[in-house]
Amino acid sequence: MASLRGSAATARLIHSTSRARLSLYSASSSLCLSSSSSYSPSSLKCLQFSPLAPLIFKDQRRSSVSTVAAASDPAQLKSAREDIKELLKSKSCHPILVRLGWHDSGTYNKNIEEWPRRGGANGSLRFDIELKHAANAGLVNALNLIKPIKDKYSGVTFADLFQLASATAIEEAGGPKIPMKYGRVDVSAPADCPEEGRLPAAGPPKPADHLREVFYRMGLNDREIVALSGAHTLGRSRPERSGWGKPETKYTKNGPGAPGGQSWTAKWLKFDNSYFKDIKERKDDDLLVLPTDAALFEDPSFKVYAEKYAEDQEAFFKDYAEAHAKLSNLGAKFDPQEGIVLDDVAGEKFTAANYSSGKD
Repeated sequence: MASLRGSAATARLIHSTSRARLSLYSASSSLCLSSSSSYSPSSLKCLQFSPLAPLIFKDQRRSSVSTVAAASDPAQLKSAREDIKELLKSKSCHPILVRLGWHDSGTYNKNIEEWPRRGGANGSLRFDIELKHAANAGLVNALNLIKPIKDKYSGVTFADLFQLASATAIEEAGGPKIPMKYGRVDVSAPADCPEEGRLPAAGPPKPADHLREVFYRMGLNDREIVALSGAHTLGRSRPERSGWGKPETKYTKNGPGAPGGQSWTAKWLKFDNSYFKDIKERKDDDLLVLPTDAALFEDPSFKVYAEKYAEDQEAFFKDYAEAHAKLSNLGAKFDPQEGIVLDDVAGEKFTAANYSSGKD
């Protein structure tokens, strides 16, 4: 173990000297979950149009050699988590931080073994080329929000910070404790980003088939698809980003955060099972139901779980926590391989062969 620690420390030192060559760029790109942070629209313009852009994001063209990040520092991870909690309190940005983590990991393809070609939780979403994917519209705002934390804790990889922010946002919104682990390695160049089209769409012609096509490719099953869909209990959809939802409703016209958009639930900063209840009842025209949401109660297999979660929040929380942890590990390369556990609550070990590709 001593030699392993020494190797990790050496790798961390090497990475710290090369980190300055890594890049972070910007774009104005969103789908489903959208930010509720209290910023002004003008302050969140695409950073490529800001004179501060050269100071905020290093030029990605400088990174021509693919370096490998060492494991994140456990003490810095814990401190970063506390700063994320404060950010959530001040900005009410839970939804967009959840989405940031999901969209970094949700590009995973279980049929590709090679890292980083397989996609997944590897920090690639920080690069401009991936931020410009249509499904990532608006996520530059999330990067803006967490950049001061990344600057403060250079010993935390982007891949870990994205997933730490996502899990912390769920927990701080009243959701279950997520059995997370850390130590994800970052990709270092835009060339490592996945191609566009791996993330789910909101209104495909055949919603249930589309959900299965996307999530089965990740190695997730019907129960996990429905459980993860329940995260729409948080957040709003903004038509100017995703093309879906109303410009504002009685639930969103006064914020918190920037007003507007249409939420899936009335209390859209509280994590509970109201998403399933509201979709089932459909009594309020001010609450959003996307075609992929409606499919959860229309498809026979999905409906079993959707009905269960509408009635039993404890069952939903249990299945959600497991599915979220699994999603956060997709495609990740861990250093050390067993990962880093912060709270003595470890998730699964990532092994691609262990993932299912269909129903339970």
